[in-house]
Amino acid sequence: MFKRKGLTLSLMIVLIVSLVAVGCGDGNGEGEVPGDASEESVVDKFDGQITGIDAGAGVMGAAEDAIEEYGLDMELVESSDAAMTASLQRAYENEEYIVVTGWAPHWKFADFDLKFLEDPKEVFGGEETINTITRKDFAADHPEVNQFLENYYLSPEELASAIGMMEEIDDRDEAAQTWIEENQDLVDGWLEGTELNGSGEVTITYVEWACATASTYVVKNILEDAGYDVEVDALQAGAMWQGVASGAADFLLAAWLPGTHESYYEDYSDEVVDLGPNYEGAAIGLVVPEYVEIDSIEDLVE
Repeated sequence: MFKRKGLTLSLMIVLIVSLVAVGCGDGNGEGEVPGDASEESVVDKFDGQITGIDAGAGVMGAAEDAIEEYGLDMELVESSDAAMTASLQRAYENEEYIVVTGWAPHWKFADFDLKFLEDPKEVFGGEETINTITRKDFAADHPEVNQFLENYYLSPEELASAIGMMEEIDDRDEAAQTWIEENQDLVDGWLEGTELNGSGEVTITYVEWACATASTYVVKNILEDAGYDVEVDALQAGAMWQGVASGAADFLLAAWLPGTHESYYEDYSDEVVDLGPNYEGAAIGLVVPEYVEIDSIEDLVE
């Protein structure tokens, strides 16, 4: 009788110890049940959402196409550039998963370690360059400025920082001057051998995109510091190209080629001069923080 009671008590102790061991496990040991249904999927880590911007933006249309093309079970959430960036910042500070519609150049690439998700189906298109375009006789009329424009080139980090300065300081000329002061060695390299003489007037046309605005105002202030009378004219993309082609404007710094402005280039290429890229690596797509452990849009498929 006592042996039976002792055996029963021993079995109870073993059972209790086993239950405690299972209950205190970290979920990664041998006691974990294979195929645990509580395991979080990739889509769940992103809350099933892609954080977007304004509904009419080109990157939003491409994101809708990507959802369909890749068969993503995710919702594209409309917001704004500012709201998207605020959401990105909150997630980034807490190392949370987030995927946003993005484009480069953009100041957020200077502030955060981000990456574009690979797009093997090329729904968002390939990388583009941002080129400098002048009117046909500009080199003859202003050879020293033309040489400066041929030298003018920004890396992704440099342009992102200029865009960021425009975000921080409301006055565009003040922002450009501050950026120039902080990047004087770079500016001196552009000016080397140009012999800017400050003679005459120069008109720059641009589109109200953050990258175009930053680049245009940096060049405007460099030329004004050299004594030129500089006018800047913000227009729609087609009118921007037409202005340079007709001679109403001297140059633009915002030609996205070969894709975005392809039709304008075809229309006006015989009437303008392409000085080549002032920026390389322009792109749109889906963007995540570097700490996110996926690298391709295909990885968003459950």
